[in-house]
Amino acid sequence: MVFLLFNRYFPASVMAKISPFKALRPNPELASRVCELPYDVMSRDEAAKMAENNPHSFLHVSRPEINCASEIDVYADEVYRKGAENFDLLKKNNTLIQDSSPSFYLYQQIMGEHRQVGLVAVASCEEYDAGAIKKHELTRPIKEDDRVRHIEALDAQTGPVFLTYQAVSEVDDFIEKAICADPDIDFVAEDGVRHSSWTISAENDKSFINNQFSLIESLYIADGHHRSAAASRVNVSRCGAGGSGQFLAVIFPHNQMQILPYNRVVKSLNGLEPDDFIAKLSSIFHIENEFIDGPKSKNEIGLYFRGGWSRLIFKDEIAKAESLLEGLDVALLQNHILGPLLGIDDPRTSRQIDFVGGIRGNTELERLVDGGEYICAFSLYPTGIEDLMGIADSNAIMPPKSTWFEPKLRDGMFSHLI
Repeated sequence: MVFLLFNRYFPASVMAKISPFKALRPNPELASRVCELPYDVMSRDEAAKMAENNPHSFLHVSRPEINCASEIDVYADEVYRKGAENFDLLKKNNTLIQDSSPSFYLYQQIMGEHRQVGLVAVASCEEYDAGAIKKHELTRPIKEDDRVRHIEALDAQTGPVFLTYQAVSEVDDFIEKAICADPDIDFVAEDGVRHSSWTISAENDKSFINNQFSLIESLYIADGHHRSAAASRVNVSRCGAGGSGQFLAVIFPHNQMQILPYNRVVKSLNGLEPDDFIAKLSSIFHIENEFIDGPKSKNEIGLYFRGGWSRLIFKDEIAKAESLLEGLDVALLQNHILGPLLGIDDPRTSRQIDFVGGIRGNTELERLVDGGEYICAFSLYPTGIEDLMGIADSNAIMPPKSTWFEPKLRDGMFSHLI
């Protein structure tokens, strides 16, 4: 088992507290050139190529190693100094402009047929520490330290935490009316996703939002565990000075979330012969050779192995788990296959496994295995948002890389100066 429980006590009386803030935003005419995918979804080389010939790209801030010599380590002090220098330059040349008064904002994303609209605000580090903002993943120290150093160097939070909450019809209605107005920023990114934002500055509107969210018992981290943990640490180190007591967030109702699978590719069979591996799988799954376009339901997994796909369906006695957590497909795979058969006891640290976001499709899994570096791939059914919230409510921890949210929030769309 690789799943841990939080042992701290979470008071039942805490409620979701959010606040308006003076956002730093891109010049609307430059927004399409400024706003970029999150810092952690591309490699150093990919980031350099994306920002090539574009001095406005926010990747010069979020991935400043692309402006350093290739031999410079991504965690070198020089990298963080360069990020601060690039950030200051974007502010000085009015590529990024700070609003004059605190506001809430709305951030709409349209990806194909999917549309989601989130509320942009700053959330409370104190409530994060108290458990009103609930987690479902562990963080890796090196990644958390990186975000702390980035925030400290810039005196800003530039990557929003992706939060969700149980949808409230009154909030939904308010947002739908608000976005009938013309947006402040509106562009279609290179991946075809449309990004639009609106400012909520009227005092009565801000009061309405605050009142509605004061009735919401919990917010849930969908994506951004390292960013929220880093913000909490910076708040402690600064004793709450300035704006460090709050962190940048975009908050979506749960019923607008789009979760894609987070698939696995494995490098070896842990000494097993291929036929022995299949034989062991047959004691856990019903195995079918027909597999088209990914798993169709929970408790179903696709296996790409020896040049072909198989459909694996967990046997009833395996799928019947004692808890919501243990019944997740990612947990069943970990507890019955990856750990005991393939020797991957801790997927957070093992070098025998890598993770592939569902946005890349099963063809990417085929490419990786056929390339020879990996022996097999597992295609998973997406984890449900209700499962995520239920597990967070029980203070449990999901296996790493259990969810892949799309569309991604763009870095540079909003920043919070602290």
